[in-house]
Amino acid sequence: MSEPHYEAASFEHASGHEAASFEPGHEAPPAHESTPADGAPPTYETAAARVEEIIRRLDSGEASLDETLALVGEGKTLIELCASQLAAVGDALEELRLDELVGRLEREAGA
Repeated sequence: MSEPHYEAASFEHASGHEAASFEPGHEAPPAHESTPADGAPPTYETAAARVEEIIRRLDSGEASLDETLALVGEGKTLIELCASQLAAVGDALEELRLDELVGRLEREAGA
């Protein structure tokens, strides 16, 4: 039986620049930081782009078990961050709608 042939995979970073290439048998790539160097949480757009990178890497089937565990953990954290940011926007929109409704009712009551 012959050994399966694996192609090197190349992944594009959210910035549009190509990230490191990975080949089976070589050291796993370093995990990206989910938090920028300044300590601020990533933006929704940055987090969502990183989740897409993680999904592509996992879908490639080339990640080691340790890398897979790290990527799944990072992805879960980023998805939770995105969900909380979306919920905050939803809450703000709901509050805006309520404020508009109260204003309209007040105008109608004063008319």
